[in-house]
This record gives sequence, structure tokens and C-alpha cells, in this order.
Amino acid sequence: MKPEVRFCTARDGVKLAYTVSGDGPPLVRAQHWFTHLEHDWNNPAVRPWTDLSKRYTLLRFDQRGTGLSDREVPEISLEAHVRDLEAVVDAARFERFALLGLSQGAAFAIAYTARHPERVSHLVICGGFARGWARRSLRPEALEQMETLVKLIEQGWGSSDPSFRQVFATQFMPDASLAAVHAFNDLMPLTASARTAATIFKANSVLDVQVEARQIRCPALVLHARGELRIPFEEGRIIAGLIPGSRFVPLETRNHLMTEDEPAWRHFLEALAAFYPPAGAPPGANAFPALTGASARFSI
Repeated sequence: MKPEVRFCTARDGVKLAYTVSGDGPPLVRAQHWFTHLEHDWNNPAVRPWTDLSKRYTLLRFDQRGTGLSDREVPEISLEAHVRDLEAVVDAARFERFALLGLSQGAAFAIAYTARHPERVSHLVICGGFARGWARRSLRPEALEQMETLVKLIEQGWGSSDPSFRQVFATQFMPDASLAAVHAFNDLMPLTASARTAATIFKANSVLDVQVEARQIRCPALVLHARGELRIPFEEGRIIAGLIPGSRFVPLETRNHLMTEDEPAWRHFLEALAAFYPPAGAPPGANAFPALTGASARFSI
């Protein structure tokens, strides 16, 4: 059964749609692109992430400009996203919780954790980046490729011809089944307008939370797909190197969006359960206690 959708209001008046589902320790999934609370629950491409509610009390929401949240918004920026996270967790009455940052949501989760250390008990980053693609000193040809993707979004995002969006689907899920790829392709235009999608993509390019990452002191788990095409593996290693005492776990997959039938997804669930034990776990199951030393721990 789909969880009930609720709304709260951000500081600048934007209405944000959120849901709380499941049982167990509280887990907040920071907002990120490609979500729609009405469709995620039954979409095979993204459903594994909603199934975390079988293990945790899961709070998730559609970021501003997307899904069931307000589509026309005055600002899309890191500051606005952090304020939105503040508004949603307060509205849901989550006092202290684990925070999960996926993809671009990693930057928002890192910034929130640095500013609210009293609220976040554990930080989990998967497939994330601390610096957007415009901050990575890319070669001119690589920058040109990214700018071409902006044009593809602007011209083909809402098109009845899915071939424009297929570029993104194959980057996000190169080894997924055709059914999952098609489901993701179908979901994309439902999540946001072409104009907003292009704005989000460009706003993500200038994200930079490297300073905030160095300030984090709670237990942190960083996971990244070793062969993924969307966000380079090196970006995951950079995050793990910035957060003091973090644990880095490579995932053997090329999929940015993992599918529930691949070994990497099971590896992710096992690592998450060891780090932040779900409902029914024995007392003392947390395998990664807080570390406050200057250097990160790596498991490669």
C-alpha cells in the first residue's frame, strides 16, 4: 500500500511533498532528482529504494520543482535544498536520525549534517559527489559532453520520442533489464518539466560541499559503484577522504541506480545493516562506531 503523502512549507513558501513509511530506526533520504512520490512505489527502476521502509522508518520527499512538490519555484540552490531538508524533518518530527544521500542528494546530506550535527546520528552516502561536474577541472571535450546533455534535456525531456531520454537511462542503468530501463525512461518526464530538469542539472554542476564534508564527525559510510558511468568512482573516494573516520565500500556494478536482483544491491543492504542496524537487529550490531580522527578509513 502506498504511504500517505503529506505537505509542509519551506521558508520561501514552496510546498514540499513527503511520506513516512515503515517501522524501525529513523532513516531520512535526502532529496534528489528523479523522484515522484506517486509513482516511485511501483516503478521497478526506483522501487528498491522505497523498499528500505521494510527495514527502517523511512522519510522521503520530492525535491522542489519535482514530483508532487511545487513545480514552479523561486530558487534551486544548495541553500534552498538544505532549508527544505530542515523543513521536512521538522514537519515529520524526526528528532535524531540517519541521513541517506544518493547521487546529488549526497551534497545536500553533507551540508545538512555539517550544520546540524545534533540531528544526524549516522551519514550514508551512495553514488554521490561533493563537487559538481563544473568544479572538477574537466577536459574541454568532457565539458562539451556535459553541455550537450543540457541541450538534450531542454529539447527532448518531454518529447514523445524516448530516444532523447535513453541517453540518461543507459548512463544511470547500463546493465539493468530492458524493463527497468524503460520504466526509468518513462519516469523521467513525470518528475519535472524540461525547463526545470535543465535548471536542476546546471545547478548540480556547481555544487561544492568539500568544506562541509571535512566538518562531519558522526559515523559515515560511503559507497560507490566501481564501474559506474554517471558519477566517477573517484568522486566517492574523494568524499570518503574528506569525511574524518568514514568507511568506504566499493560496489561491484556499473549501475548508478542498482537493481534489486544484482549482487551489488545485496552488498549495499548488508553494509547498511552493519552500519545502521535495522528493525530486529540484535543489540550492539553497529559494526562501525564513531571515529573522530583526522584520517578516513578505507575498505577497498
